[in-house]
Amino acid sequence: MGGAVEAFLSAAAQRFRAYVERLAHSLGHADRREPVRGYVTGLVLPGARKSVEPMAALLAPERVRQTHHALRQALL
Repeated sequence: MGGAVEAFLSAAAQRFRAYVERLAHSLGHADRREPVRGYVTGLVLPGARKSVEPMAALLAPERVRQTHHALRQALL
């Protein structure tokens, strides 16, 4: 990739991280912040199904059950 494309992608990733952090912080509950970060990130990852279990498998394949539970709890 060219330098301009890499710079654009890097800036977009920084904006996304900042957005997710603002969103997570607005929840107020520290125990819900990490799962919401994972959920929002999972929404923009490739994949046709945007349900919690496939996103958990993409985000933390070695901990699907725990990640699935944490993501579901964040949405309640």
